Amino acid sequence: MSAGRLSLSLACWDYDRTRALSEGRVAPDGIDLTYLPLAPEETFFRMLRHCEFDVAEMSLSSYVLSLDDPEPPFVAIPVFPSRAFRHGCAFVNSRSGIERPEDLRGRRVGVPEYQMTAAVWLRGIFAEHHGVPVESVTYVSGGLEQPGRTEKLALDLPPEIVVERAPAGTTLAQLLADGAIDALHTARTPSTFDGERVLRLFPDHAAAERAYFEATRIFPIMHTVVLRRELHERAPWVARSLYKAFDAALRETRAALHETTALKYALPWVVAHAEETERLMGPSPWAYGIEPNRHVLERFLSYSRSQGLARRSREPEELFAPETLEAFAV
Repeated sequence: MSAGRLSLSLACWDYDRTRALSEGRVAPDGIDLTYLPLAPEETFFRMLRHCEFDVAEMSLSSYVLSLDDPEPPFVAIPVFPSRAFRHGCAFVNSRSGIERPEDLRGRRVGVPEYQMTAAVWLRGIFAEHHGVPVESVTYVSGGLEQPGRTEKLALDLPPEIVVERAPAGTTLAQLLADGAIDALHTARTPSTFDGERVLRLFPDHAAAERAYFEATRIFPIMHTVVLRRELHERAPWVARSLYKAFDAALRETRAALHETTALKYALPWVVAHAEETERLMGPSPWAYGIEPNRHVLERFLSYSRSQGLARRSREPEELFAPETLEAFAV
């Protein structure tokens, strides 16, 4: 560690938008950063159960639930390394008779964890836009590909919301293929997805996602970045320093998407795709900070509350370190 600098660990997946941080081209002011490129599930488990890292990528849903703790362990910065439309992550058994979201009412729907962010978004979208109340479905939780997965955080759901455990020794992927559950909400594509026994609920999910964005202007946030609260209380300047560094790394990636001299990504039409995306979503679809994302955060917080997860309503400002809430002029 350099004199006068903090040495901090950061657990975050290997994203293009964070690669400048992991490779050291962008360095947070006053911080020597050890970047651990861990998959989200491992990072979340280790941070939520053991607070192993100084800074970590975190499920937005899990973070919101952690704020209900009498002594909340984390404070977030308004950085969102993972965003995704999730219409393509709703799967159905081909024999279930489910052809549209409205058909989910009264069905058994698998979910790796009831509180996982992707599932919160899907349930919210189906309730708000397709008339599928959360309490009209029976949810079955368990491991997608390995038996025994449990909720990382204890849940205290209202009695009208029913969540059952998958039978011991079973996986959601196989239960869906066998017809033991009718549908599945998941972040990862199940191994049994074959276009025959297991289908996507939205066959042209990209078109459904574009239509959803055009109607709502929402690009769903999946993950944020959290600091151990003890670290933030001891060195509050760290929050702004990290925010600036993540934002600088994002700007580098955005520029690379438009580089035509030599393509930086292994997609032949990456520049055309970037231009098309920005025509639809604006010049900064991945923008960090509260104001560009206020409507997205407000919608997610309302979903978390209505689905029996968050114990009270919150405003977006309550989620993030106060040092990161305002931009400063130069």
